[in-house]
Amino acid sequence: MASHAISIAFQTDKPITAYGPLAATVERYGFNGVTVYNDLLYQPAWLPLLEIARHTQRIQLGPAAVNPFTCHPINIAGHIALIDEMSQGRAYMGLCRGSWLDFLGLQPERPVTALHEAFVCIRQLLCQSTEPYHGTVFSLAGGETLRWPIRRSDIPFLLGTWGPKTMRACMAEIDAIKVGGTANPDVIPSIRADLSQAAAAVGRSPSEVNLAVGAVTVVDRDGRAARDTARREVALYLPVIAEFDPTLDIEPDRLNRIREAAAAFDYERAGRDISDALLRRVAFAGTPNDIAEQTAALFEAGVHRVEFGTPHGLTTAEGLRLLGEQVLPALKHAYNLEDV
Repeated sequence: MASHAISIAFQTDKPITAYGPLAATVERYGFNGVTVYNDLLYQPAWLPLLEIARHTQRIQLGPAAVNPFTCHPINIAGHIALIDEMSQGRAYMGLCRGSWLDFLGLQPERPVTALHEAFVCIRQLLCQSTEPYHGTVFSLAGGETLRWPIRRSDIPFLLGTWGPKTMRACMAEIDAIKVGGTANPDVIPSIRADLSQAAAAVGRSPSEVNLAVGAVTVVDRDGRAARDTARREVALYLPVIAEFDPTLDIEPDRLNRIREAAAAFDYERAGRDISDALLRRVAFAGTPNDIAEQTAALFEAGVHRVEFGTPHGLTTAEGLRLLGEQVLPALKHAYNLEDV
């Protein structure tokens, strides 16, 4: 039986001292890993990840994901090398194009090419190669490299994307693909087909590249309260996700109302237009049994790893407890979950 994994993701909106104890709780429950978002206007992922590395011993950890337009590949390489050193070789590195860059007036040219070249530059720096690299967007002059001992040159790379063009461009460099903002098993067959085609184009087996999905998660014994909270949380992301997932089939008027409310930062109003059926496709929300059923459907559709995202519950502590004590054990009985 193929193995599966379940991880936890945190938004970087907490006191710096909170991340270590939270990650230690995640590790104690037996989740496979901890991801830290790197969303625009939130704390950069690097210091929270160092705190997580200090307080854990076994779980994988990394950012999902950093964009190379606000953080240059040489800085990404340096940061992830330090996190890998602190965690004794447990880090992974996630890259994506990034959303909301228009807030900074950024409209990246050739973003697909830029992601591929960023992966190449980061790997070359981690390998401490002094060879030059002449890219279209990112280049290395050569002759020099990172000037301290690097623990591991083969840190796993993850690509955050929905797009087949980006998959094809980066497939030779990556170990995993994460599709963010979805809990929708209906979209997985087309994503897996895109992944398989991209792998074949560079002579790789699709089995060499894991597929992960992640989304807003709110679990509580009171399923209705969990869903109402999740509606507000997911309203920030839904206008972006709707552009990528054609199976959502949201009525244009409804989507426009959600976009307008989200643009005005009125997530309460935006959430009122998110039905239970739509919510189930873009978030993990409900009772522990509801969350376990959603996760199982994704595993059956061909997902390797499911990631439960912020805020986890009506409170973070209670959400993690229910996920760790009820959802995770229920799935362990049915699936070959990877141990930490």
